Amino acid sequence: MLRLLFALCALPAVFATATPAHAADTTALTRPATTTPADAADPAPVAQAAYLAERLRENPVYVTDQLPREVPRSTAPDFARLAKKTGVPTYVLVLPMLSSTDGEQLLGAVHDRLGRDGLYVLIEGTDIAQATAYGVRAPAEAAVTVTLYELAYDAGPLAGFERFVDVIAQGEEKAASRAEAARETYRDHEPAEMYIGPSDRQNQSFLTGILLTGVPLSILLLAAYARRGRIGKPALRRIAPGAALLSAAAIALTAPVVFDETRSSAARPPTPAEMSARVERVAAGLKQNPVYADPESPRVLDARQLDRLHERIRDFRRSDGGGPVYVSLVPQTPESESAGDADLFAAAVHAKVGEDGVYVVADPDDGTIDVLNHGLRLDSSHLSFGLPDSLTLGDSRADEADDHLLGERLDRLMTFLDETPRTDRPQSEPAPAAAPRAADEHTLPALYSTDFWPGLFVGAFAALLLSGLVAGATWIVRGLLRRRSPVPEPFDRMPFTAPTAPSTSYLRRTAYHELTALSAEFTGPEDRARDRERLDAALLLVDGDPGRARRPGVDPATLVAVIVLARAGRAALTGRASNLCCGVNPLHGPAEHRHHVRVSAEGNRRRLLPVCAPCRDTAVAQPGGIPGRLLKLPDPALGNTRLPYYDITDGPLTAVPDGMGRLVDRVRGTAGVH
Repeated sequence: MLRLLFALCALPAVFATATPAHAADTTALTRPATTTPADAADPAPVAQAAYLAERLRENPVYVTDQLPREVPRSTAPDFARLAKKTGVPTYVLVLPMLSSTDGEQLLGAVHDRLGRDGLYVLIEGTDIAQATAYGVRAPAEAAVTVTLYELAYDAGPLAGFERFVDVIAQGEEKAASRAEAARETYRDHEPAEMYIGPSDRQNQSFLTGILLTGVPLSILLLAAYARRGRIGKPALRRIAPGAALLSAAAIALTAPVVFDETRSSAARPPTPAEMSARVERVAAGLKQNPVYADPESPRVLDARQLDRLHERIRDFRRSDGGGPVYVSLVPQTPESESAGDADLFAAAVHAKVGEDGVYVVADPDDGTIDVLNHGLRLDSSHLSFGLPDSLTLGDSRADEADDHLLGERLDRLMTFLDETPRTDRPQSEPAPAAAPRAADEHTLPALYSTDFWPGLFVGAFAALLLSGLVAGATWIVRGLLRRRSPVPEPFDRMPFTAPTAPSTSYLRRTAYHELTALSAEFTGPEDRARDRERLDAALLLVDGDPGRARRPGVDPATLVAVIVLARAGRAALTGRASNLCCGVNPLHGPAEHRHHVRVSAEGNRRRLLPVCAPCRDTAVAQPGGIPGRLLKLPDPALGNTRLPYYDITDGPLTAVPDGMGRLVDRVRGTAGVH
């Protein structure tokens, strides 16, 4: 009877233990393949998944408060609107990008805790990190692939999720084809960026400045150079300023249209409430508990380590010169309100908590520890410079551990605080520099700012350089053409291209070309005698052989006389007959007026000479410039010294100022011809 009684008493216990085991086995059989039974032994992913599951139970879209600079929480309705287009229940988690997070494992754990089938999407930072369908048909993997390949990296989370949703809505077959096409298309190159950065805007401003001064100034300089050899220089003088002004106006109006970017990313400006949400959450938690572990991140302290840390904090608070210690186990990312600055985050939390103490910021993602003293009698310099790197940054052993050995290192930190020298008065960390304003962080500077002003100076220099290069290239090309072609230069260019101190080779080449061209014009007996006499006079100077002008033996003054006579004859044949040749520089060609000009740089000695139009303009506007325009030839008696052409010889060339008739007579007289 006793044995039977004991058996009956033990029977309920057997059923009580057998039923949960059977239920657990059944659950294991129905659980999706992505779930991890090891979660039951590891409280870290359990706590993180449980927290996120509760958030999704409240709203199928959860946007963290840790990314206000890139993904403010106000974007949640936009994610929810897009999620409805998938055609299946969709749950979206927008979390910080943490290296310790396994996206597939996290989504599986969240699905298990939430207990609802659907499409689960994890967005880390600005990218879709993982998407898995539980109990529904959705081409999640293909959609992630298309989003990864087709969109630029700076497209932003909303644009990425919109592309993801569009692919999901296409169905499995079309989504798979599109994913394969995306791989092939963008296998070797990425899509073009959608936004530009501050350095790109500086380049745009620099280019705008260069064009705004370079183009108009180039027009003016090139037009001025072109007017030197053109008949229509008055027209150019009127057109060039107008064209320069129109080009400047066109560039100024067109540049903002072409460079119309205003933002450097797709991030929406956050509100002040969004920028302070995380700090307020952490501060509220620290008021209840001196150790705050971010529920969105994997747990890095187990129960034993947490109890040990609480005990050490209580002991430090009761110690001489000690005080409160607040530990924040929160990731520090560039997208957070403090832009990843742990000192700034600690200062903001201290202001919200409203109590002095040691504020510790431990990053559960990278394992760094920052310690800041706010108002305790602790030697701040010892805290700033005495902390070993193995404690604040960790060592190789901490880098390899999933929890970065934060429990062990925080315990060592408390020992360090116990041993920190005390001071007579409370000390505090200096106020950290403010983080960039979120409203301005992704706003590009104005186009007409930054490097626009240096661009103006560079544009002016470039215009001067360009005009110099054009002038040099033109001079070289004309020189080559003159060497290869016997065609003489047009009369309108002569005053601008004729040298004032010509070389003997130049005079030989020019005399031969001019004399050959004039000889070719006389083909019949009907040619006028006056025009013919100029050719005959020029031939007398070279003994009747034009080729002799190219050979040594003819002095420069004689070569100039040959050129002057040949050009005078050619001018007469082209309808520009003139008895006068420019007396300032006979190489300038025909002249029409006589003018008193200054012929000496020293003093005011003047002489009545026939002048071409450019020399006349110079004589009127800048009389002192005429001596520099005089033709100077080497004086045989003085070696290489050059003197004005009418002072170095008593030959025929001295008759140039008296007209062509007088020059022809002097040539004939010198040659003994009547």
